[in-house]
Amino acid sequence: MTNRTYEIAGGLTVNRLGYGAMRLTDQPSNFGPYPECEQGLALLRRAADLGINFFDSAWAYGPEFADRIVGEGLESRQVVLATKGGVDKPEPGRIVVDGRRDTLLRQVDRALVNLRRDRIDLFQLHRVDPQTPIETSIAALAEAQADGRIGQIGVSNVSRAQLDRALSVAPIASVQNRFNMDEADADGLVDYTASKGIAFIPYGPLGAHPMRQGAKLAPQQALAWLLKRSPNIVVIPGTTSIQHLEENWTAWDVV
Repeated sequence: MTNRTYEIAGGLTVNRLGYGAMRLTDQPSNFGPYPECEQGLALLRRAADLGINFFDSAWAYGPEFADRIVGEGLESRQVVLATKGGVDKPEPGRIVVDGRRDTLLRQVDRALVNLRRDRIDLFQLHRVDPQTPIETSIAALAEAQADGRIGQIGVSNVSRAQLDRALSVAPIASVQNRFNMDEADADGLVDYTASKGIAFIPYGPLGAHPMRQGAKLAPQQALAWLLKRSPNIVVIPGTTSIQHLEENWTAWDVV
């Protein structure tokens, strides 16, 4: 039987079917606020009502707008909130990667305000900055962890070698890389993280067009495949539709 929950670290036990908040910003550029704010708030609350208790966001989603709507929508809920820093989108079409200590700590402080929390459950380095050693970035997050601003540290878009370098500085609770049925470059990393008790959070869980043997898969089937693939996988499909949210939740029916 496939376990429905996973303990990420530090007592953070989450339902392995979570929610990704990237789409709660304008599409396709992910720049600016989601135009249907009240609908977005209702969707987040419906997700929590269903039993979803892990919500993944990022500074770059908006930027900041996804954090804000997640914070408003889930302010009174007992859920695990994750966000990411080290990537900014100051204007449409422009991405800035900045993993310096001062930048990350500033983004941690802003995320605390945006998410309306005294502590961020999981803060992830969104992307490795080629100009800043990953050890420096993780040390900054370890500093925020030590003073209680964040609970756990995660990394995203990393290789195994980069993960090992991060682990040399501080415990790592999660890895968030792209992974789905038809984009399986991170397959070995899934097993490696499982062996170390690290959660693997695949983004793009449905792929662009999940296909198998010439037939388009229902989203629930693609999600179920991930849930069955490894017990440390926590999936975070995103949607702006309550109907699609509820359909995604039925992935448990086909696991």
